[in-house]
Amino acid sequence: MRAVDPGDLIPFLAVARHRSFSRAAVELGTSASALSHAVRALETRLDLRLFNRTTRSVALTEVGERLFGRVQPAFQDVAQALGELDAFRDTPTGVLRLNGSSVAVRTVLAPIVARFLAAYPRVKVELVADTALGDVVAGGFDAGVRFGERIAADMIAVPIGPPQRSAVVGSPDYFSRWPKPSTPDALKALPCIRYRFQSGAYYAWEFEAGGIETTVEVDGPITLGDQDLMLEPALGGLGLAYLFEAQVTDLLAAGRLVRVLEDWCPQYAGFYLYYPSRRQLPPAMQSFVDFVRTDRRPRNS
Repeated sequence: MRAVDPGDLIPFLAVARHRSFSRAAVELGTSASALSHAVRALETRLDLRLFNRTTRSVALTEVGERLFGRVQPAFQDVAQALGELDAFRDTPTGVLRLNGSSVAVRTVLAPIVARFLAAYPRVKVELVADTALGDVVAGGFDAGVRFGERIAADMIAVPIGPPQRSAVVGSPDYFSRWPKPSTPDALKALPCIRYRFQSGAYYAWEFEAGGIETTVEVDGPITLGDQDLMLEPALGGLGLAYLFEAQVTDLLAAGRLVRVLEDWCPQYAGFYLYYPSRRQLPPAMQSFVDFVRTDRRPRNS
């Protein structure tokens, strides 16, 4: 085996985290072909295959899994040690990698990050919209944005952004053909736009009124895996959509969408920023957590 420089492991670690050459290439700021060449060169030097590749998937071999399990924690320790040097600077520096659903990134995370970067111009932030909402640590992220009930017990959670509220909406054309539902149960007889999680499970629409909680399994002509994508079919009259109120406020005001079952959609706590419960955070991450805790503007709007 020829000598391997620690820097040669960086492409391998990025591909192993993402299980994708294209997504790893985005993280490293290079091309997928260049990344593939770097990984093959590493495999040649090691005289071992680290990945099984097909046209549709990338998976670690048994050797690759073992190498990743041993090397990834070491690189994380090095990154944290380097990040701790920021404590000796007047202004935090570094790169933060944050992820969440496309709705969370657009409506909650991006506005707060913009204000944070204005206050901390030497920090850089990478925002990734991730419908799978996987393990933030395994994905190489510093933190993620999730609903409270979806946060693992070994994570620290901080409220971020305003309280949320759901909205059931349809287009005026839709309601020229279908009646407006007066109760959640009436949705069962109406075409709706369904949401399916990455796991394959369908989301049951959740409602509450007068202390009564209920869920409804809806059906309809189209199923999507991203709430932002539901707007166009809703506007086109294909079905009712169950969205965040913040997504449709302007469209309701413009008369392009009509809201129903509003009394069954109370406010709830909304999103949380969550991150591993380490003893000491890198200064850039600590500054962002402190900023989220004290930035009250989005929660009062």
